[in-house]
Formats: sequence, structure tokens, C-alpha cells
Amino acid sequence: MENRHAKRVSIFVIGLSLVLMFALILPGSGYAQFKEGQKNTVPDGQEAKIKGVILTRDGETFVVRDITRTDTVVALTETTKIRTERKGLFRGHKPFDVTALIPGLILAAKGKGDAQGRLVAEDITFSEADLKAAITSYAQTAPVAKNLSETDKKLAETSQEVLETNKRISNLDQYDLVKTVTVLFKVNSDKLGNEQKAQLDELAAKAPGAKNYVVEVKGYTDPTGDFNKNLLLSQNRARSVVQYLAVKHNIPLRRIEVPMGYGETKPVNKGETAAAREKSRRVEVSVLVNKALNK
Repeated sequence: MENRHAKRVSIFVIGLSLVLMFALILPGSGYAQFKEGQKNTVPDGQEAKIKGVILTRDGETFVVRDITRTDTVVALTETTKIRTERKGLFRGHKPFDVTALIPGLILAAKGKGDAQGRLVAEDITFSEADLKAAITSYAQTAPVAKNLSETDKKLAETSQEVLETNKRISNLDQYDLVKTVTVLFKVNSDKLGNEQKAQLDELAAKAPGAKNYVVEVKGYTDPTGDFNKNLLLSQNRARSVVQYLAVKHNIPLRRIEVPMGYGETKPVNKGETAAAREKSRRVEVSVLVNKALNK
């Protein structure tokens, strides 16, 4: 039973890594690349609830498209609750942080409008099945089952459109680079040393001065050892960086794109020397500003 569960976890981690390797080369994607939809303005102070698919995400906001192709800008705050409802043996709600909000995810959001016509989210919910579908759809499009409601079918089709569009535009140069650092780690370690913390301190000092900034965090390992273990190690390294930036420098998680571990998939070079392996045990951290929003 334990081996079977471990295999499922490994498959899920591999799927997550391979998908986001393509989807998150740059955080988010240009809203202008999607077919234009109607714009939904939520009156200031009015309660509202929407269900749809995330088109794009930029730091503290993301755009949700519903089945009528109406687009709503959703704003995140420190008090926004993000959770998923689980079925089966482990019922109830499971909390998630904002890094789960990736393009293609079907969700429901409720809150109140603000002066800019955005929906300030108080509560965001989605199913674990929809999260996994958004993650794995690059490799295999989530099937639109016959027993789905018409609404869910349309949302699944929109999700597929979002994922396919993100694949086409993920390499476009839509962001200005404010600052980047490469943090190196010791063998089999995800712990930050004083030198690594100093690098992150310098990067964090640049972030608040950048309007509409987001932080991209990508973890890697050297090519030695077990592939699956390397995926987990690279993810833990990325999380260590995120935790330090959030706790030490109060950078909101909503400003940080999905912290991704790529394992051994992108070594600095193909050399087998000790120096080459050392450079591959790293986390790349970048502060980026969306060009369109920074004008």
C-alpha cells in the first residue's frame, strides 16, 4: 500500500514539474494574447461570486473567465482564504497558498468589489481534480466527461484553451528583469547558509521599488542520484527560498509565482566535474515586472 502511494506521489510530482517547466518559463502570460472577452466590473462594496478559469496571473491579481467569456479581475489580500474540497476518505477543506493559482485552474471566488471594479477575493475554492487537471493538461488534455454539467463542460473547454495558449506564448519576452540571483546549495541539502541569505537580502531590497513585481523561484539539482528524489529536493530548495523571502523580508506570497522544482532536468552544463555539479545545485530567483502593467 505504501509503495503504491509513493508511486502516485512520484507520478504527480513528475507531472507537476514537466508541466510547469513549459508553463512557467516566465510567470503568467500576456492577457492580450487571448481572444478578447467582455469585461466585468464589480461595483465598489458589492458582494459577488464568480466561477471560471484563470487566464493569467500577475502578482496580487489574476483574470478569471466564465462560461459567457466575461473576464473579471480578482485581487488577492492577506486574508484571502484559498482551499480545496476533498472527497472520499479525507473529506473537508484543505488550505492552499496562492502559489496554487495557476493558469487553467477552474475555481470559484467570492468577495466584494473595489473602487477599481475588481473582485477583492475573500474566499477561493477549487477541487483537487481541477488542480491536477490544470497541472497535467499540457501532457494530456483533461477529458470532458459526458456526465459533466453543461457549465462544467464549457469551463473545461475554456481551461484547455488557456493551457494551449500558454504553451504558445510562454517564451514571449513580456517581462522586464529587475534583479536575479543564483543561490547554490550543498549536496543533498535544502538549507540556506549565510552567503545564500545575503544574496536573497540584496534581491529583496530591489523588489519593493518595482511596481507590479512578481518573484520567480526555480529550483534544480545536479544530475547525480535518483530522478524522483531530485525532483523533491529541488522543490524543497525552492520552498526554502520562498520561506526566507516571506518571513525575513515580508514579501507577500501573492507576489511569488509557483515555486517550482525542476530536479536534474536543466544542469548548468553537461560536464561531470565537481565544479559543474556544484553550479547545478541551485535555485534561480528573479524579480520581474510585467511590461504592459509597468507602463
